[in-house]
Amino acid sequence: MKLTVIIPTYCRADDLRRCLAALAQQARSPDEVIVVVRDTDRNTWEFLETSVPPGLPLQTISVVAPGVVAAMNRGLEAAQGDVICFTDDDAAPHPDWLARIEQHFLADPHLGGLGGRDRIQHLPESLAGRPCTVGKLQWFGRPIGNHHLGMGAAREVDILKGVNMSFRRTAIAHRPFDTRMRGTGAQAHFELAMSLALRRDGWRLVYDPAVLVDHYPAPRHDEDQRHQFSAIARQNAVHNETLALLEHFSPVQQAIFLLYALLLGHRDAFGLAQLVRYVPQQRDLAMRQWAAAMQGRWQGIQTWWASRKRGPKAGVGGQEWGLRG
Repeated sequence: MKLTVIIPTYCRADDLRRCLAALAQQARSPDEVIVVVRDTDRNTWEFLETSVPPGLPLQTISVVAPGVVAAMNRGLEAAQGDVICFTDDDAAPHPDWLARIEQHFLADPHLGGLGGRDRIQHLPESLAGRPCTVGKLQWFGRPIGNHHLGMGAAREVDILKGVNMSFRRTAIAHRPFDTRMRGTGAQAHFELAMSLALRRDGWRLVYDPAVLVDHYPAPRHDEDQRHQFSAIARQNAVHNETLALLEHFSPVQQAIFLLYALLLGHRDAFGLAQLVRYVPQQRDLAMRQWAAAMQGRWQGIQTWWASRKRGPKAGVGGQEWGLRG
């Protein structure tokens, strides 16, 4: 089995250095490492010309369009592995990462995607590694992540996380990441769209906490800043979530989801109940978060409806390709 690792990167040369060093220390060496770099990112290009760990089978690819989706799709175009593994430039896979990934895919021919824990550095001990629900979509439309907290045995899930996810080549050969995802950098919920699409195709998704990367969350260079509210970033994230869920759900579930989104919502996409809950403490900020979420919901509905009218290929911008090899 041939394993390809794809790393999208932008303006994080020091983080990328740590990531590549970790890949060079894998007990099961990667057959191919593809680093996708923005064409304007001079510092990263200079680093890749001078400081790559020796012996790493590295290929560098340039991308012009902003956003992680464009970068990952450029990597997919070049990938030749039987399993395509993704991690972020600010992560460092553990030495047995690829070996465990290979074991899972060899053992289960119905496995389409595999995820693992991203152990966030500097996370308070009270939050690290506790029993919790991981990677599930509730029936009314609330996605649950918690991939950084999972413990215990491997189990089937609905959703993977971008910092630590791998896919069988045949599962994604004609399904690039959804180019309708909005944002110029992180493009929140692109994993949700891909995960639910693979589930609809009949593939199993599994989360194994032992498939582990250390995650050093680095600053983002777009509107979606960590721990800082941005109306544009919130609209984009809610748009992406809404689009992915409307495409996954049946008509009855769509109606239930839209009622939930309007009346309740969750902490990252306020509905009326969340607005009432937070407005006494946050006042204007709560109103701004609610307004951004409602705009994102409406925009997601509009994108879904327009794509539905255009036909099935619209889900990935009208593109299909098979991975080369």
